[in-house]
Amino acid sequence: MATLEQLGSEKYVLLTTFRRDGRAVPTPLWVVPDGAGLAFWTPNGAGKLKRIRNSGRVTVAACDMRGNATGEPIEARARIGDAADRRRVGEGLKRKYGMIARLTLLGSRLRRGIDGTVAVLVSAEPVT
Repeated sequence: MATLEQLGSEKYVLLTTFRRDGRAVPTPLWVVPDGAGLAFWTPNGAGKLKRIRNSGRVTVAACDMRGNATGEPIEARARIGDAADRRRVGEGLKRKYGMIARLTLLGSRLRRGIDGTVAVLVSAEPVT
């Protein structure tokens, strides 16, 4: 079974968040390693942020670009990062994904402004 650190090297990771009624909502996304965990960027106001704020409970698994899981899911905890986290994760995405990440992040900044995206940090801490 992969660890969160190992998932940080995957090109795509399937993040699954959970609604209040327990239904799973999977989303494939880009991630970067973040210490012993993972981190990613997402638009402010995205549904996954609401679900993360609600419980913080997530699962992550390696996947392809269409979200088809290629590995076993790992239970984890997600939390919203601050402005420093957002900058650090953005730089990590640029290093890992190159020009396509630079263009994607620039487009996001032009559409949403500097505060239009947030960093989400995923760790192996138990959800309470």
